[in-house]
Amino acid sequence: MKLRWLPLALRDLDEIRRYIARDNAAAARHWVTRLQARARDAASMPMAGRVVPELEQDDVREVLLRSYRLVYRVLGEEVHMLTVFEGHRLFPPGVAPDGDNDGS
Repeated sequence: MKLRWLPLALRDLDEIRRYIARDNAAAARHWVTRLQARARDAASMPMAGRVVPELEQDDVREVLLRSYRLVYRVLGEEVHMLTVFEGHRLFPPGVAPDGDNDGS
């Protein structure tokens, strides 16, 4: 399946990178690369991810990488990455399961 990063998810990655880069730029690049790889893995078997408990929609799923949640929607032959955030945080209120995640 094709993986498509929506604007909110791309901003999430950038914020994660910038936060980690305050202490270690190389570690930040490495961590974002790992998150991107996890997203590609999810796109290869999208229904293997668990249904997001906060939304309870079969087409909105997530995979974990350590404490990070990568939330995506399965839409036809595409996987739309909706958001990436640390699991100890509340589910982001601006995440729209219908894919309208431009962050505005």
